[in-house]
Formats: sequence, C-alpha cells, structure tokens
Amino acid sequence: MKLAELIAALERLAPLHLQDEWDNSGLQVGFPEAEIQRILVCLDVTEAVVDEAIAGGFDVIVSHHPLLFKALRQVSDATYQQRCVVKALCAGISIYSAHTSLDNAPGGVNHRIAALLGLQDLCWLSPREGEADAGSGLIGRLPEPEGDAAFLSRVSRTFGVACLRHSALDGRQIRRVALCGGAGAFLLPEAVRAGADCFLSGEFHYHDYFETGGLLLAELGHYQSEQFTQDLLLEYLLETFPGLPVQKTALNTNPICYDRFDG
Repeated sequence: MKLAELIAALERLAPLHLQDEWDNSGLQVGFPEAEIQRILVCLDVTEAVVDEAIAGGFDVIVSHHPLLFKALRQVSDATYQQRCVVKALCAGISIYSAHTSLDNAPGGVNHRIAALLGLQDLCWLSPREGEADAGSGLIGRLPEPEGDAAFLSRVSRTFGVACLRHSALDGRQIRRVALCGGAGAFLLPEAVRAGADCFLSGEFHYHDYFETGGLLLAELGHYQSEQFTQDLLLEYLLETFPGLPVQKTALNTNPICYDRFDG
C-alpha cells in the first residue's frame, strides 16, 4: 500500500481544512508514493518513538501532535525535531500528524473524551463557521448529576491524573460539562455562555482561575487529556486497513513529571 492511501484515509477522518490556521497537521516527513507495511501510532513524535519505529520495523508514524510546527532553518542535529527528521528519512520512515484537524472533526479527540465521561446531547462549544458539523470543544450533560468532588474523583481515575488541578469546590451539582482536550483555555468564555457547571481541559492559565464565570475549572494535564487519541487513531486504522499491522507506541511521551519533595 502506498503512503498516499493512508493519507487519504486519515484526511477522511480529520480533513485538513478543519485545522486551525496556526497548525501544521498533515504529512511531516516522507513521500506519498512510498510503499508502507507497518504503522506506529503515538501522541508525540520524539527521538525515542522514532527509535521504537526503527527497531520494530515500522515505516510510518501517525501522531496527534505535529513534529513540525515551524519551518526548519536547517536539517542537522541542533534540535530534537531536526534529529527526528534525519533519523526518519535515513530509516525510510514517514510521519503524518492529525492535530487540530482531528480536534475539530466530528468523532475526534473531544468526542472520545466525552464518551469516556458518559456525556450525552453533545454540542460544539464553538461551531466552525461554514461547516455543518465541526468546531472547537464540546458541551454535554451527565445522565445523572454528580457532586463536584465525586465528579472530579471519577475524572481523576478515568484519565489517570495523579494531581488534578481545579478551582475551589463548593458542593455544587455537576450536570452540564464543557471540555476541550489539550490547551482549551481560549474556550472559557464559550463554556460560561453555554451554561456549563464544569469545564475540563488539559491546560488553563493562572488568571483563568480568577475569572471562572462561576463554573468549576479542572485541569487534567495536556498529555492526560489527549492520551486516548492514540486509541482513536489505532481503532480507525485497524478498521480501515484490516490487513495492515498497526500498533500503539509502548512509550509514555509525557515530558512533564509529577513528584512530591519533602523537607
């Protein structure tokens, strides 16, 4: 199978025209006419992931986060992006990234988060102009209201969050939940306008906690909020190409560590 066939399938799931203007979803490294036989799925492309692909005989890496956001001024070993590009090209490995093209698509990243939380009656927080079904963030309702502490406890378990940052608890009932994987702070005004009781995202800014608009903020961590995107891509590719070996990386690429230091 040619890489071009894989690209076409990924862009049916996550059309490039849905990506945000600052983004760089799409083919990062490689040649569309290249023959491919094995696919490795990951959240982030790191040197360790490229090494894993080489060792495992994979010839394509499909990631959520793009390896390249900005143009490279040189192709050498000065940055990890450059080193990844050089390693991949030398090993004949292609790299494709579906980032905000997947965030903003129906059935994409945010829909996977909503499904894990059991949300119903989903609507886009910020519908994309000119599109019938696309946008940024989602809002939905829980089947039954949950107390704020109980809800955040369930969120913590579901996403494996060792340290869940949140605004103050006051015993409120959580019914309507807004969410956005990754860096979703820009959607806080939309979550307030939509009448959310809680807004979940991967990252918020410090001052957002002073201007919550009366809702509960909960910060999962960027990696934690989007980790299940790997499963979404894996499942889609296995279903689309049943005869093609597709695996998820065995590596946790979260660059942020959580430790408690006493004394």
